[in-house]
Amino acid sequence: MDKILSEIRNCTVCKEFLPNVPRPIIQASSISKIIIIGQAPGQKVQASGIPWDDASGNNLREWLGVDKQTFYNEKIFALIPIGFCFPGSGKSGDLPPRPECAPLWHQQVLKSMTEIKLTLLIGRYAQNYYLKNTAKIALTETVKNYKEYLPNYIPLPHPSPRNNIWQKKNNWFKESLIQVLQEKVISILDDNELSKMGNII
Repeated sequence: MDKILSEIRNCTVCKEFLPNVPRPIIQASSISKIIIIGQAPGQKVQASGIPWDDASGNNLREWLGVDKQTFYNEKIFALIPIGFCFPGSGKSGDLPPRPECAPLWHQQVLKSMTEIKLTLLIGRYAQNYYLKNTAKIALTETVKNYKEYLPNYIPLPHPSPRNNIWQKKNNWFKESLIQVLQEKVISILDDNELSKMGNII
């Protein structure tokens, strides 16, 4: 795993398309229990080098019911985006994740992980890549039908503050799915006696 992570962090395959010097961002361990597959880091995360080090990360940790210490423990959470570097900005937000990353690296990382209990697919890029033709046409429908993808996957919307309006329109998300998500996370931590670390909120 260390070799693969080093290769990823030194990858420059798509450097000519990036607005910054390549800085692939990933957190993973061979014994990670929960994988979070997101889209691509934003500019703030690209600058800090810490995945989900922004308002979206704060919302995501709230959804999961964990604090930063737990979230950044690679033995618990693997944080693997579809695109490892900030792809740049477009007219209506960040550009899509670079298409080179996931086909080049994801399977190599996943093959080195032996204790995966749950994979969270955040946003339509992650969902389309992993769920393929079982993903619904609209993200809302994919997320709403999350039970179809259990026990291996839970699809989620992006936790960006921009999606607060979406959450208000879809009360079922917090009333149903977030409760299921937190129960799954707590169960996984309990199964591995990791909750004894006292990091669950």
